This record gives sequence, structure tokens and C-alpha cells, in this order.
Amino acid sequence: MNKDAVYGGISSDESDYKNASVLLQSIPYDGTSTWGKGADKAFDAFIEASEHMELYDIETDSEVYKKGIHILPPIKENSSPEKVYSEVYQKTKELLKTGKYLSFIGGEHSISIGIIDAFSEKYENLSVLQLDAHADLRKSYMNSEFNHACAMHRASMNTNLIQVGIRSMDVCEKEYLDYDTCFFAEDIYSKTEWMRQSIEKMTDDVYLSIDLDVFDPSVMPATGTPEPGGFDWNTVIKYLKMVFESKNVVGFDIVEFAPLEGVKAPGFLVSKLYYKLLSYKFYGK
Repeated sequence: MNKDAVYGGISSDESDYKNASVLLQSIPYDGTSTWGKGADKAFDAFIEASEHMELYDIETDSEVYKKGIHILPPIKENSSPEKVYSEVYQKTKELLKTGKYLSFIGGEHSISIGIIDAFSEKYENLSVLQLDAHADLRKSYMNSEFNHACAMHRASMNTNLIQVGIRSMDVCEKEYLDYDTCFFAEDIYSKTEWMRQSIEKMTDDVYLSIDLDVFDPSVMPATGTPEPGGFDWNTVIKYLKMVFESKNVVGFDIVEFAPLEGVKAPGFLVSKLYYKLLSYKFYGK
């Protein structure tokens, strides 16, 4: 990644650390994914797409980039899942002291483990909202508790975990699944009441983790495991707008974007989604 990368082609004043309200941390780690690879290439494709995106958001009638978005140097540790966890956890703890709004781009979903652990230490009664095709609740996988298949296990133990869009899991994960706070894709398809019901189960402070395979592969094919039966764009942003309006979303990550050569739409979706989340967060502020 270019060390001088800028989101959305914004000016140096708006991307300067001092003036930025938002910090963007990339974690290009793809060491434990087991099928489709390439999530370590996500950030460059994300940034390239952002340069071709309109920065006026019609829905919120806002230009959130004026709040300032600063890109931090990437976390380059990739020698083992355990060392990646430690590096991400320590870095997130440092970033939480800045008082700026934190956002993260993976990489695979294992990068969320260290981030969430750091956030849960700062926010006493934290909810984690996971949008995902997979439960990710294994205690350990391939001899590591920091595998992408374990991305939400610690969160299920240490936070109020709300899972939305789940449509694939191993039987061993049932032991750790809270059916009261898990909204399976097949149960909420073509319905809307689940949106308010899930929000009512959240505490005031919410950390958001979006695995892009929550989208249907027809919308987002560029993921490691594109599961059929996912969400469309409008369902996701309608729901997320409700979450941001109702709760204090303290930070977020977007993971599992594995770019496809010659296919530009997925990168544009990721960049647009990122901008939407910031637009919702700072709406009216």
C-alpha cells in the first residue's frame, strides 16, 4: 500500500492526522483463511474505488469527508495468528486513547478479535453487532483460537454479541450460540421486524463488525466464502442507519474483501459502505 494513500482523493487538510476526526487502520492479514484468498489485497482496491466515488451523500445530505479521514500505516505483522492478535490488540488500545473515531479494514475476520478485546476493556457494557454469513464461534480451529473461524468466540464470552445474517455454521458452534440474539438469514428473509427486535437487544455502546459475506454473492462475490442467501445492499444500509440512529456505534471494522481481478464493483461497494457508516455516525453533528 502506498504510504501516502488518501481515502476518496480528499485534500491534505482533510486527510491530515491533526485535523481528522476519523482514523482508518488497515490490517492486511490473510493467514488463516481456508478457501478463497486475497483479503490481504483488499485495502488497495478499496482506496482505488474510493477515488471514483461521489463524496456527497444524498441520503444524509452531508459530506462527511470534511470531518477528516486519516489513513494510518498498515499493521504488517503476519507471522502467526497469535502475534497478529497481540499486535492488533495493543495498537487498538493505543488508538483508543486518541479520542478519534476508529475504523478498520481487513484482512480476514480474525483481525476483529484483538480490536474487540481492546474496545470491550474501554466500554464496560459493550454490545458487538456482527453482520456475517458465518457464526464464527469455534473456540479453536486449526490449532489456534485466533483463526478467522473463531472471530466471535471471545466476543460471545465477554460482550453482548448480536449476530445477524448467519446462514452457515458447524455443529460444534451450537454450544456457544445464543439463539435469543442470533438472527438467522432464513428467519428474517423478506421481513423487517427483526431490525427493531435486534436493536432492542443491544446495550447503548455498540461495536460493529461487518464480514462482507453477509451480502448475497450476487451483490458481493469478492469474499473468501460467498454463501448464497445473503442480504442486498438496501436491506443492509436501512438496518445500519437504524442502528446508528438508536445506539452509540463506538467503532467498526469491515473484513473479508478479496478483490477479483478485472471486477471493480465489489471494491466500490466496500468503499461506499465505509462512507455510509461514517455518514450515519456523524449525521447532524
